[in-house]
Amino acid sequence: MGARRVGIDVGQRELLPLESARTSFALLVAGPAPLALDGRRFSGLPNRRVPLDEVREWMLRRRCPAAARDEVWSYLVRRSRREGAAWTLACTGMALPALSGVARWLGARFPGDVFDVHAEVLSGFLGGLARVDLGRPHVLPRLRWAAYRQGYAALMEALDAPVPVRADGFRSLAPRASAGHPDLVLARAVRADVLSPGDADLIGATRLEAVPVSVWADGHAMTVAAAYKARSRAEARLVAFIRDESQAADPEDPAATEALHRLADRYPAGHQRRAAAGVSKTAAH
Repeated sequence: MGARRVGIDVGQRELLPLESARTSFALLVAGPAPLALDGRRFSGLPNRRVPLDEVREWMLRRRCPAAARDEVWSYLVRRSRREGAAWTLACTGMALPALSGVARWLGARFPGDVFDVHAEVLSGFLGGLARVDLGRPHVLPRLRWAAYRQGYAALMEALDAPVPVRADGFRSLAPRASAGHPDLVLARAVRADVLSPGDADLIGATRLEAVPVSVWADGHAMTVAAAYKARSRAEARLVAFIRDESQAADPEDPAATEALHRLADRYPAGHQRRAAAGVSKTAAH
């Protein structure tokens, strides 16, 4: 992947890119003159200069209106584009709660050096700062999605990488991963165009990471009802996909069967047949 390693050494361990960003952001908002916003410019903030870490805490509260979040984020992104440096770091620090969740989810599934996938997540976010359309709502969720897309592409590239072969003809292999492990099932379904990356994120976050559907929906500019409906449809397609795969599954790997049973219990047979037809139609295209 070739991500340039820029980190801070702490003892024997090099900080990951987002950890370095967290440390640097803490310095920006420390001391007698922290980087701050003029609260008089934004509805809901106190009529004073408000340090950015305090602004971030305010925006994380559920009672903070989405329009107010967008107002602050549009201002931050414009300052980053105009001035760079400290304001770009400020944007990264303000987005850390969202970016950390993305990096943690992808890093837990990444087969290589986790530094690389974290660096791709950060790179995707920084690229999003330059491109995100500030005329549309939900600025932070769209920046988070830019970070997720680049990190996910890195994950797929790593999972698809060929196994190294030594010159003497012997291979050095990691322990065989279960083909039916939920994370790998999701990754294969995305590669087969059965699920979109968004579908995989929805299922992975709400089923495997126990993220409430309401929280996921809020972060993706979607109503809770729409998120539940999207997950139901995606899981039905996933059931049909796993059922097709299981016909050629490794008999020594019971995990695929277990994954199928867990999902299949949620849907009647007719729902699965309709999903299978949808998978076949997708494959045909």
